[in-house]
Amino acid sequence: MIKKLEKRTVVIVGGGLTAGLVSRQLTAQGIDVLVLERGGDHSNGAEAKLPSQRDELRWDVRQGLVQKWNVQTYTLRHSRSDTSLPVRWMEAFLPGEGMGGAANHWNGHTWRWAEYDPTLRTHYTNRYGAKAIPANMPLQDWGVTYKEMEPYHDLFEKLFGISGKAGNINGKKQAGGNPFEAPRRGEYPQKPLEITEAGTVFRQTAEKMGYHPFPTPAANSSGVYTNPDGQKLGQCQYCGHCERFICEAQAKASPEVLLYPMLKERKGFEIRLNSHVLGVNYDEKAKRVTGVRYLDLRSGQEYEQPADVVVLGAFTMTNTKLLLLDKIGTPYDPVTGKGVVGKNFCYQTTSSVNVFMKDRWTNPFLSTGSTGTVIDDFNNDNFDHTGLGFLGGGMISANMFSGRPIVARRLPPGTPRWGTKWKQANVDWYAHSFGMSIQGSCYPNTENFLDLDPVYKDAYGQPLVRMTFDWRENETKMSAYVTKKMEDIAKAMGADIVGPAVPRKSPFDIRAYQTTHITGGTPMGTDPAHSVVSPRLQHWDAQNLFVVGASVFQHNSGYNPTGPLAALAVRLGDDLVRYVQRPRML
Repeated sequence: MIKKLEKRTVVIVGGGLTAGLVSRQLTAQGIDVLVLERGGDHSNGAEAKLPSQRDELRWDVRQGLVQKWNVQTYTLRHSRSDTSLPVRWMEAFLPGEGMGGAANHWNGHTWRWAEYDPTLRTHYTNRYGAKAIPANMPLQDWGVTYKEMEPYHDLFEKLFGISGKAGNINGKKQAGGNPFEAPRRGEYPQKPLEITEAGTVFRQTAEKMGYHPFPTPAANSSGVYTNPDGQKLGQCQYCGHCERFICEAQAKASPEVLLYPMLKERKGFEIRLNSHVLGVNYDEKAKRVTGVRYLDLRSGQEYEQPADVVVLGAFTMTNTKLLLLDKIGTPYDPVTGKGVVGKNFCYQTTSSVNVFMKDRWTNPFLSTGSTGTVIDDFNNDNFDHTGLGFLGGGMISANMFSGRPIVARRLPPGTPRWGTKWKQANVDWYAHSFGMSIQGSCYPNTENFLDLDPVYKDAYGQPLVRMTFDWRENETKMSAYVTKKMEDIAKAMGADIVGPAVPRKSPFDIRAYQTTHITGGTPMGTDPAHSVVSPRLQHWDAQNLFVVGASVFQHNSGYNPTGPLAALAVRLGDDLVRYVQRPRML
C-alpha cells in the first residue's frame, strides 16, 4: 500500500550539488523544500575520518562512495543493430550516492566554459558556415548566453572558494591565467594551488613552444577560507586522496561541507535520506506534475509525496529515466529524428601519455585532485578548424593527482607485468614519472542516445537506462589531432622515455575510467522540438516540473561540467522563487 504524505512546496529529486544550490536560494526566501536522496550521510562515517579515510582499496578500487551496480546499473550497446547488455561493474564514469552526490568524491576541477559554448551552433555557423556542421551532429544553442550566466558563476565560485588564476578580467588578458577563458569580473576567490614538478616541466616546455600554460582552477582550498554564508574550508594538505574520497580536512569544497550543514539549520528545509524515487506523478491533460513516488529503503514502505513544484536534480541518467518512465515528453526516435527525451547524450573524449624522467623528482604522493597545469590552445574552437574535418578539441595538461600504492604505478612500455623486473621498475620510476592527458569535447550524434532497455530491469523492477553510444567520426578525428599535439609536447620535454600516446578510438569501453562527465538526455533550448526544457529549465510539457544538471546540456565541452551546472542551479533557485510567487511559464 502506498502512503500519501502532506504536500510540500518544492520537492527536489537527488541530494547532490544542484539540489543544495537550488535549496539555498529558495530557503533564503522562506520557501519550504524537501530533498529526496537515495543514499545516506557520509559526513561522519569511516569515509570521512582518519585512518579509514585513506583506505584506497575500500573507497577507490571498490568504489565505496559510488552507485551500487548490483542494485541499479545501465545497459550498453554501440549501435542500434547491437544487442544491449547490462554493465555489471562500471569504471568509465562514477555516479555518486549519498548526501552531496558525486560532488563529494570529485577531483575539484571547476571551469567556466568558453564564452561561445552556450551559442555553439551559431558560433560554428558564423565562423565556418552551416555546412561545417554535419547532418548527424544535432548541435543546438542553449537559449542562454555566458553574459547572462556570469553573475551566477561568480557567486558559485565564491561559495565554493575556488582556487585559481584569472586570465581575462573584464576583457583584459591577465598574465599567468588562461588567455582563452570567458571574461570574469574579478580574480578567483583564492590563489592557485601549488605547481607540481610535473607542472613546472610542462609549463617550461609549453611556453617554449608558444603555448599558454596556467594552473587548473580548483575547488581544493589553497588556504583557509570562509564563504559568503559563513561556511569554512580548511587548507589543502596535498595528501593525494581527493578523487573517489571524502576530504577529512574539509579542504575540498563539496555540498556536504558547504551547503547541507547550513541548510539543515534553515526553517522549512528537509532532506530525507535513503529515499529512492520511483517516479513522477504526471497529469498529462493538465500538463502538470502532482508529486513523486519514492521507496523508503530502510522500511520498504512506498510513499507518495505531493508537491506544488518538482525539480529533477539527480544524475544525468536518472533525470532522463524518470521522464521516460512516466512518459513526460516525447522519447527521442533515432529513425525519424523526432522526439527529445534521451537526445544529445554525450560523454567526453580523453587520451593520455606517460612521461619518464630519471633526473626529475615528481613526488606523486604530494598532490590534490586538481594539481594540474593546462593549455587551452587546442580546446574547443580556440584554434582554426578549417579543413581539419572535425569540430571541437581538448585541453592538454600535466597532472599529478595521486601517488597511492595500488593504482598509481606508471611503468615504461615493455615492463613485465609481474616478478622481480616489475618490482624494480616500480622502484626506479615511481618518483620520476607523470602523466599528461587530454580532456576533450564530445558533440551530439544522432546515433548516441538514451532510452529504456526493453529486457533488463533494476532491483526495483524498473527498466534500466540503455546507452546507445560509441565514439563517432568527429570525436575520433579530433582525438587523433589533439593527441598528436600532446605527444609533440611530451617529446619536447627531453624525457628519457615517452609512453605511447593513443587517441580515443571505437569501441567505447566501460572498463577504464575516463571522466564522470556525461551530459544530455534532457537538453535545454528555445524550441520544444529540439529540447526537453526551456532556457529557464522548465519542462515544456509540465509547467511545474523543472530539470537541472548536466542532463540539460546540448553538448559536452572540453571542460568539466560542474561550473555551468552550478551556475544554472543557482539561477534556477532564483527563478523558482518567482515561480512559487506566481506560477506561470517563465
